[in-house]
Amino acid sequence: MIRRLTSADSGFAATLDALLHFDDSTDDAIEQTVAAILKRVRSEGDAAVLEYTRRFDQLDVATMAELELPRSQLRQALDRLPPAQRSALEAAAQRVTSYHERQKLESWSFTEADGTRLGQKITALDRVGLYVPGGKAAYPSSVLMNALPAKVAGVGELIMVVPTPRGEKNALVLAAACLAGVDRVFTLGGAQAVAALAYGTQTIPQVDKIVGPGNAYVAAAKRRVFGTVGIDMVAGPSEVLIIADASANPDWVAIDLFAQAEHDELAQSILLSPDAGFIDRVAASIDRLLPTMPRREVIAASLKGRGALILVADLDEACVLANRIAPEHLELAVSDPSALVEKIRHAGAIFVGHYTSESLGDYCAGPNHVLPTSRSARFSSPLGVYDFQKRSSLIEVSQAGAQTLGPIAATLAHGEGLTAHARAAELRIKP
Repeated sequence: MIRRLTSADSGFAATLDALLHFDDSTDDAIEQTVAAILKRVRSEGDAAVLEYTRRFDQLDVATMAELELPRSQLRQALDRLPPAQRSALEAAAQRVTSYHERQKLESWSFTEADGTRLGQKITALDRVGLYVPGGKAAYPSSVLMNALPAKVAGVGELIMVVPTPRGEKNALVLAAACLAGVDRVFTLGGAQAVAALAYGTQTIPQVDKIVGPGNAYVAAAKRRVFGTVGIDMVAGPSEVLIIADASANPDWVAIDLFAQAEHDELAQSILLSPDAGFIDRVAASIDRLLPTMPRREVIAASLKGRGALILVADLDEACVLANRIAPEHLELAVSDPSALVEKIRHAGAIFVGHYTSESLGDYCAGPNHVLPTSRSARFSSPLGVYDFQKRSSLIEVSQAGAQTLGPIAATLAHGEGLTAHARAAELRIKP
């Protein structure tokens, strides 16, 4: 079911590249549909949003007011949760908030000897849009992971959009929105929701940034509106890479591979191990445990299409390959994981030790579960408070400082042929 590879085999590098490759291009039909939706919403506003909501979500509503949920309905959803669910949601929210509080950036400045002051001013975004998948594919954990860092950052207003096909609302999602302090919630989705947030309509105000996962239409829309507004990222399929030695439990490793594979058929689960016997035991665990999984068909398709069990020379080589793969999630299921942490340079999140399952990070450990995929961990970071804050440079030049900086700037400006730039500096120099 899942391929077996050895790093020493000839052609291994090419095989690995082919395994990692994911074509994230959107087909022409989706691009054309999304372009048309964005254009109509931009020009027609609420009327276009209502029409697309009726067409795609089978919600026959006459006004935008019918698509906005009152705060009381969010509170009601929270209050009606079973005690165990509410307790778990509150515990997760507290841990996510506590972790992200440590990420807050502060303004700073320093004064030079001549009185010139330089620094950086930190400000939060004014308004952020949060896209949340709806209907049966609902993820309250994503609400927490996207909304809470924004609130910690000090974002002025958080607007959530969530599709409710045929009026199907998810109580956990609404409860999470209440708990996270989301300001307004609209029951719409798809490219039309992204367009409404990006351009603004008569009812929905334009936001500064759009965050949150969605389907291919949502991803295509986010790509197209980037520049008009900011976006978090355009994420690919979920990934896990596990580095394990003989000290690991093969059943735990197999289930951790399943945990990514059950997302969808394009998810990727890879094991690196220097122990051939351990790989055999994991393969046996996969065969034995897969029939017990409710989503076994999805898991099987994912493991067969994009999964691998890879025998490596040693743990050092495993780290080299891990940095090449730059996975979204990296588990270090080895006897001395701390020795490997320092060797890892590219990973969205690193899960250290046998008891740190990736699923704990998905829900309640505290760090954000919105992570770079498709090798973008080489240059990207997890979603965090810093994504909802901006930096402005502070420059306050004293009279004495102008005498020092003016000649430098003027000389460089003349060299670039920008005379007005040079004169602006020279006029402030005392004769």
